[in-house]
Amino acid sequence: MNWINNYVRPRINSIFSRRETPENLWSKCDSCGTMLFHRELSDNLNVCTSCGHHMAISPRDRFRALFDGGIFTEVDVPEPVNDPLHFRDQKKYPDRMREARRKTGEDEAMLVAQGEIGRTPIVATAQDFSFMGGSMGMYVGNAIVAAAERAVQRKCPLVLFSAAGGARMQEGILSLMQMPRTTVAVQMLKEAGLPYIVVLTHPTTGGVTASYAMLGDVHIAEPNALICFAGPRVIEQTIREKLPEGFQRAEYLLDHGMLDRVTPRTQMREELIQITRMLMGLPPAVRGDLPAPDKAAALPDPEAAAVVVPTSGVSDAKAKDIKPAAGAAPTPAKAATKEVPKDAGKDKAKDKK
Repeated sequence: MNWINNYVRPRINSIFSRRETPENLWSKCDSCGTMLFHRELSDNLNVCTSCGHHMAISPRDRFRALFDGGIFTEVDVPEPVNDPLHFRDQKKYPDRMREARRKTGEDEAMLVAQGEIGRTPIVATAQDFSFMGGSMGMYVGNAIVAAAERAVQRKCPLVLFSAAGGARMQEGILSLMQMPRTTVAVQMLKEAGLPYIVVLTHPTTGGVTASYAMLGDVHIAEPNALICFAGPRVIEQTIREKLPEGFQRAEYLLDHGMLDRVTPRTQMREELIQITRMLMGLPPAVRGDLPAPDKAAALPDPEAAAVVVPTSGVSDAKAKDIKPAAGAAPTPAKAATKEVPKDAGKDKAKDKK
């Protein structure tokens, strides 16, 4: 019976048992349909290695790739009033907030952090499109004001990553009020003489585009990002005409003077380091550290250095012909010694007797 319990039953169980495999090991590219392994995709910052399509990335993952060593400190944001209008559609507003927090693991649609990129201190803020479409509410307004105040306090640039569908309808006019509030926050930076850099990611639409997303000193966009106030479908239904290919995409806006750069996500960190240091009047970033030269270990002057001539294995006649180098200290003559045999004293005593 042992062979049945030890071999047959485990073999049958292994054949008919259901193997559980981890989920989300593979992701499909929305553009080319290539299946990408999750580690390969995360190492490339959620950019397709086949076609270069930029997928969504969370603010925390973006900050880990942006800051030196992936180290950053979150900036506290004042909490607004919860559900000020008691809004309700198919679900209550607090229920939607709880669902979004459970899904994303974040408290709200924007994250504010401070740290260094290329040893340049900055304050960065990023919107999370997976949190209720990154919609701009009172918390987002408070976050941008807090980020601007911290940047003025530290006297460093502010870098903003936008990704939003517009204002949050559950907060009504209170959400629209964040447009002038954020404009005042940007003006604080300009009066302090500090750079404000905006990185527009897919998608950036609505009231966000009409306010703080288009007020930067430098505007950078990720490839093929949709940047607009009204979306292409709304415009086509309104004017009843077909829009040109690539309309309202990053490359189209760059060609028409709305953007300064279109930079891939994998090159964004180096781009921001170069721009922030240039706008702050700093020298180029240090690419590597070398130890400071040690004065004690410095090489001596070859002309003043003494030349040591080895004399071992050289005959006395040849050693006399060797002259010290110029500037070298004379070596003391070696005293000539004669070896005396041990029995020499005894032989002399016998002769006297």
